[in-house]
Amino acid sequence: MSGPFIVVIAALATAWIAVKTDDGLVTADYYKKGLAINQTLVSSEQASKSGLIAGIRLADHGLFIRLQATDPAFVLPSLLLVSILHPTRAGLDQSFQLVRTGDSYRSDRIHLPVAGHWLILLEDDKKTWRLLGNIVLPDNGETTIGATKKTR
Repeated sequence: MSGPFIVVIAALATAWIAVKTDDGLVTADYYKKGLAINQTLVSSEQASKSGLIAGIRLADHGLFIRLQATDPAFVLPSLLLVSILHPTRAGLDQSFQLVRTGDSYRSDRIHLPVAGHWLILLEDDKKTWRLLGNIVLPDNGETTIGATKKTR
């Protein structure tokens, strides 16, 4: 009789853990984001066409971003929208705006996320282009994101 009794206790414990813990959604508005995928693809393609590359440095309480483009007609935006996103936990995501200073963007007042793998999303204020890349924290140098055009 002890075998089935242990199985029943284990099943009840598993059910309790499943009810009490919340995995959370990666995003609450997944349906709207799914419908907007075409705009996202256009924005990413625009960054690729401009040859946009970003150099990103994250330090203790600072973020430094350097943008450059191979397209001579590309104009640096005055405002940069930055999102640091956790791949599975939306509650850890951070978003902020950076104002251009010269040819770079800087903030000394950010809360650095915990160590691990993160996604970083850069967009202009009009959301005409976007860059999405990976960053692993803690980071000791500059991480470069952006698509380079392949030549044949």
